[in-house]
Amino acid sequence: MSFNTFGQLFRVTTFGESHGPAIGGVVDGCPPGIRFRLEDIQAALDRRRPGQSRFTTQRREPDQVKVLSGTIEDEDGVLTTTGTPVALLIENVDQRSKDYAAISESYRPGHADYVYDRKYGLRDHRGGGRSSARETAVRVAAGALASRVLAGVTVRGALVQMGEIFIDRSRWDWDEIDRNPFFCPDADAAQAMAEYLDAIRKSGSSVGAVIEIVAEGVPPGLGAPVYGKLDADLAAAFMSINAVKGVEIGEGFASAGLTGEANADEMRMGNDGSPLFLSNHAGGVLGGISTGQPVVARFAVKPTSSILTPRQTVTRHGENAEIVTKGRHDPCVGIRAVPVGEAMMACVLADHVLRARAQVSPPPAWPFPR
Repeated sequence: MSFNTFGQLFRVTTFGESHGPAIGGVVDGCPPGIRFRLEDIQAALDRRRPGQSRFTTQRREPDQVKVLSGTIEDEDGVLTTTGTPVALLIENVDQRSKDYAAISESYRPGHADYVYDRKYGLRDHRGGGRSSARETAVRVAAGALASRVLAGVTVRGALVQMGEIFIDRSRWDWDEIDRNPFFCPDADAAQAMAEYLDAIRKSGSSVGAVIEIVAEGVPPGLGAPVYGKLDADLAAAFMSINAVKGVEIGEGFASAGLTGEANADEMRMGNDGSPLFLSNHAGGVLGGISTGQPVVARFAVKPTSSILTPRQTVTRHGENAEIVTKGRHDPCVGIRAVPVGEAMMACVLADHVLRARAQVSPPPAWPFPR
């Protein structure tokens, strides 16, 4: 199975299965001299970690990360990258493969079971193997490292829709995200989501969500025309996340309902002598190149396919069957997709920072590693 690597200069390769002994990854191309503590990566993983509330899978994984290579540690516990590949390892400690024995011969509707089997002639039924969201833990670790490359850039994510529940953007509060289990910026919507998801969870079903990722402090000039567009790489990165079925940048699909006057981000000269955009319908990207505005993207996550509701399916032997998926699953996998989306944004931006540095001489104020 190929294609386990993304990025061009900041390259991330992941390995491991949901029910194997461990998952891990290698970050190749991280510049030397990047300083961080192990706690910096662990803090990001803790935000994604399962079992933190009744609204996520109850699989108990501590997700303790180990850095195996590519750094030098000083006496204060600060790690400094050497420019060589940074290897990361996370052990799996709470697998319950027996939970999946009943579906070893049947395909879960909406899941990748059938296509994996059709393409490779076999599938890992134990939690889905590589198709499991368990793989995304490594992306979060890599994203935490990427964020250390992005000096002056802040990447934050929020859950803005869960099923039928939408946030009120007039109540958007970034601080609220850390006060509820949904990464939701609207306290009232978070309360409604709790009641809504409780009912979904108790019924044995699941529901989808929409995640918004915002990167502030991104300098103009990242990305390249035609085949190296920043927004195209972001779309590909978000679409690679498990269960994601749609991506939009800026106004996205809503721009189809706007006039040219309404959609255009008008410009005036600012006090510092630089152009000032009066709006950000473009989501911080024009012609595939960053404008200096916040980069804004959203992605839609489908409902979890592993549910208790009986569904019609077929077996790998060509027989009609009915399937019920037991075990521990997220009633809304979109919740834990928030830190994953942040990580993918950080990795793509770090990759484009290095690409820009390789092609264009950076200005004196360039804030990133040289």
